[in-house]
Amino acid sequence: MATQGVSSQAVPRYDILAPEVSVAERTLVLKQDETLGLFNEFGDIDAAARHEEGLFHEGTRFVSQLMLRLFGGRPLLLSSTVRRDNVLMSADLTNPDLYSEGRQVLPRGSLHIFRTKLIWHGICHEHVHVRNFTREPLDIELSLQFAADFADIFEIRGQKRTARGRLLKPRTAADAVELAYEGLDGVVRRTRLISRPEPQSVTGTQFAFALHIAGRSEQVIALDVSCSLDASRVQIPSYEQALARAEQSRSGRERFFSGIETSNEQFNAWLHRSTADLNMLLTSTPSGLYPYAGIPWFDTAFGRDGIIAALECLWLSPHIAQGVLKYLASTQATELDPARDAEPGKILHEARRGEMAARGEIPFARYYGSVDSTPLFAMLAGAYYRRTGDAALIESIWPNVRAALAWLERYGDCDGDGFIEYRRQSEHGLVQQGWKDSHDSVFHADGRIAEGPIALCEVQGYAYAARIAGAELADMLGLTEDARRLRDAAGALQARFRERFWSDELGMYVLALDGEKRPCEVRASNAGHCVFTGIASDEHAAAILGALSQDSFFSGWGVRTLADSEVRYNPMAYHNGSVWPHDNALIAAGMNRLPDKNLAGRQLTTLFEASTYFDSSRLPELFCGFRRREGKSPTLYPVACSPQAWSSGAVFMLLEACLGIAIEAPRQRVTFRHPYLPPALDRLRIRDLNVGAGAVDLLLQRHQGTVSLVVERRRGEVHVVMRS
Repeated sequence: MATQGVSSQAVPRYDILAPEVSVAERTLVLKQDETLGLFNEFGDIDAAARHEEGLFHEGTRFVSQLMLRLFGGRPLLLSSTVRRDNVLMSADLTNPDLYSEGRQVLPRGSLHIFRTKLIWHGICHEHVHVRNFTREPLDIELSLQFAADFADIFEIRGQKRTARGRLLKPRTAADAVELAYEGLDGVVRRTRLISRPEPQSVTGTQFAFALHIAGRSEQVIALDVSCSLDASRVQIPSYEQALARAEQSRSGRERFFSGIETSNEQFNAWLHRSTADLNMLLTSTPSGLYPYAGIPWFDTAFGRDGIIAALECLWLSPHIAQGVLKYLASTQATELDPARDAEPGKILHEARRGEMAARGEIPFARYYGSVDSTPLFAMLAGAYYRRTGDAALIESIWPNVRAALAWLERYGDCDGDGFIEYRRQSEHGLVQQGWKDSHDSVFHADGRIAEGPIALCEVQGYAYAARIAGAELADMLGLTEDARRLRDAAGALQARFRERFWSDELGMYVLALDGEKRPCEVRASNAGHCVFTGIASDEHAAAILGALSQDSFFSGWGVRTLADSEVRYNPMAYHNGSVWPHDNALIAAGMNRLPDKNLAGRQLTTLFEASTYFDSSRLPELFCGFRRREGKSPTLYPVACSPQAWSSGAVFMLLEACLGIAIEAPRQRVTFRHPYLPPALDRLRIRDLNVGAGAVDLLLQRHQGTVSLVVERRRGEVHVVMRS
């Protein structure tokens, strides 16, 4: 122990005998717009221990190591967390027992080290509070070790590169270090670390501090880590300024706002976590806010994911759909480009930044290899208008909606049989281009992988609903002939679909038709999406929902992607037996208008129960589909993204389905059709539900077999209707 009188200029060396935790288990996430931090429980970044950790900016890792060391060793972890609004991360640490020449000189727990981090506008701000709880002054040796590998996100995911750019020599100053990398794309990416106070010594890999801390007092080290491209200088606000701005941004009504509160506090925790995660994933673009898909691998704009997340949140925060529609309209393909699977009118699959995307080493700078994002775009446009009555936006994007609908006719039906199919045009593109895009997700009953072009059952439903939505929008715009033509096309597709895709043996629609029009007679959750889109007949819908309720599909935590009777069923597979919250939400949405909401209620209840087992009540992208067992938690899928936008939004679509709520802003009307509340929810209150120019506060209460509705507050002319 360095006692009073020992100079901070000559800090003694100590031996740390207490065991250390070698690798932290949890990942703590911070994100704001294009900057993402993945930290371990200690608040460190150590990509050598876990390759996904880092501070990322625009698809590149700008920090691959940032480790706090006390007398050369790792402090002991007390606890760590991310605040409920996802703005601030904190870690509480302490010292282990310290020995010098075999004698204990500083007992464990004498120091409290409190780290806080936040990310704001490309900068990671950190405060390190070191408090001495002894009565004697102490001389403390602290260091921050850092490195930047400037790896592209696809390199971290495992893609090999034949060549890389060059790391530039670090530049040091009394209080700062700049690490830089000149990429093969000609861009120089720079990481600048600035410390207050000035460290005792600075190298290209470390800040070293010699702190003299009086008894019962503390010192604070402030560290700012900025990420920039080329020679642009980043303006660095203070920690306090950045925190205030971040808090204001996350709490504003321009972001996602649910206004829902229930009688169940644990359920409220799930709602709060989902809201906070959606707000963290909402990213500013020139077109407005866009829900980036998921962390860590999908922290970018995906067409399908953004549309579905917007649909899940539409009844509560329709302005998210506005941002999605405007962004996807601005990035819609206008020409043929086989390398990117692009065709005129097609809607984006994903957009990527970073060196590999810029150089064309991957096709994903703007990639269009999804078969469903284009009809889903038209569906969202129609749903957005019904929810908001925003004719001005629809008029502005109508050319894009029309181009998307034209794509269905000209390019989507690549063999002219009236169904929408896909096959990749680039050898580097995705083999499977529906939402289940793993290589083995589309197969025949005997397990053979289906050969393309592939017509998925749910995609036909999306195409049907897209034409119905397009017809409604055309009517609104006075385009009567366009509306008639679209309705005729939708009706023809519906009749053709029911004839070709229904299987009496399966009791549901087949998964797909292969390139030779042979049905893939496989029981899959895809058929549930056909109920959601309305392409299914009432008889078929009842049979499908009945099948999905059976044990072969329902794991006890939710509906699996594949029945356990299928030859490729594997509860640990990405798409062939796992449980996806968004998949369950879309299936439940098909019950919105139906009197029988039993399956939707079970899905809401069991996914809520699953959320209680996950860290911070955060439902991941997916989890394994093992059958529920007494006292056993859901089984994690090891590389699932968490948070994931459409998983975060699932609870709101599940509630929408159970309540049977429909909002029609042009008619200033809210309708509840056969509302249902599961046993876990005695009461549900919705505050400040905007309907056109008006708003209402609503209270729903569960009674024996029924739900009552009270309008607690009404602003403007809003009609509330209940149909039981």
